[in-house]
Amino acid sequence: MGDPALSRRGFLAASAAAGLAMTTLSACGGDSDGRSSGTTTIEWWNISTTEPAKTVWAALARKFEAQNPKVKVKIVQLENDAYKSKMTALTSSGKLPDIFHTWGGGVLKQQVDAGLVEDLTDRTKPWGDALLPVAKEPYLIDDKVYGIPFDIGMIGFWYNKALFAKAGISAPPTTWSGFLDAVRKLKSADVTPLALAGKEKWPGMYYWAYLAMRTAGAKALEKAYDDKDFTGTPFVEAGEHLKELVALQPFQKGFLGAAYSSPTGQAAAVGNGKAAMELMGQWAPVVQADSGKGLGKNLGFFPFPAVEGGKGALTEVFGGGGGHALRRGAPQEAVDFLKFFASEATDLELVKKTGTLPVVPAAESAIADPNIKAVQEQLKKATGFQLYLDQAYAPAVGQEINDSVAALIAGSRSPEQVAQSITKTTKEEQ
Repeated sequence: MGDPALSRRGFLAASAAAGLAMTTLSACGGDSDGRSSGTTTIEWWNISTTEPAKTVWAALARKFEAQNPKVKVKIVQLENDAYKSKMTALTSSGKLPDIFHTWGGGVLKQQVDAGLVEDLTDRTKPWGDALLPVAKEPYLIDDKVYGIPFDIGMIGFWYNKALFAKAGISAPPTTWSGFLDAVRKLKSADVTPLALAGKEKWPGMYYWAYLAMRTAGAKALEKAYDDKDFTGTPFVEAGEHLKELVALQPFQKGFLGAAYSSPTGQAAAVGNGKAAMELMGQWAPVVQADSGKGLGKNLGFFPFPAVEGGKGALTEVFGGGGGHALRRGAPQEAVDFLKFFASEATDLELVKKTGTLPVVPAAESAIADPNIKAVQEQLKKATGFQLYLDQAYAPAVGQEINDSVAALIAGSRSPEQVAQSITKTTKEEQ
């Protein structure tokens, strides 16, 4: 992955296969850096398409403009999957937005290897050094800073306490067998146990990733990627455990065609009380309330259960956060915007208005929601951390994991085939 030409060709092949058209950016890659009539325009791409984040982020852009009268912020907001597709196409074209959302990991590394991302190591001192160390980890490549975080979090189960009580479940399960028992009890009580956005694939990947962590251990995932081999017994077992869950038919009707944040999607099913649980990140309560009604005090959170006999610990967490990176050669105004976004004042606003977990230590006191506090406590106790697999690994590998797991859930691929196909793609990509 160190060869820029190979990295660029990899992205080009991916975008061509998807049939994506290249997008022309008004403020990317040109000699003018978006400057005209003494005003600098910086283009900011993000995935905040649900409320209240969409409005809050737009207001922050206007606030930055007010503080910097000679700067104009052009916002492009895209839904998760659409954003990933567009960014793949833009990377292959060699033109990235001035400021763009990143989860870090292998995707960011490939963009860095292609020579498209600004090294922020010196340009963000000393304010960047004050951010939470765990939040910065995904954006460090070869000890250099290529992104600035704005949140951090983890994936876990969000559940409806009232539906659990209806099914006679007194406490969230802590083991996989206990989780399967809870699913059976919910079904017996005529409650849909789980909501899943099968159409978008990445939510299903969370199940296999966590099960792989619980059977093999968090460090084993990194080793398997380095060794280009996911065919070991624990990874096959992860698929078998997921297949066991799928056999219980736990998901809502029509889940294979359901999106995540649409009015009839995964978040809405839980937010409207139509399903008892979803496996999702710290943003779940906000999206549930935006897509549906929200559960209020009936909403609870619990970590992914331990798998009996597995090598992974309950305190090993899977997740990540969001960050911003800059295209190579981005103007100073883009760096100034990152500093503004990483300030205590902005972080406090994000925590209070959008439920974001803080990356500025001083903003931690602003957390009021008990479920967000529960997520934070789990993060504090974490003994291992694994970034989202479709971001931690090279893009083609991450996509194969999403596709393979989706096929397993749909019943068209076996646990062994999932492990073999991920291994094959990893060998081809590295």
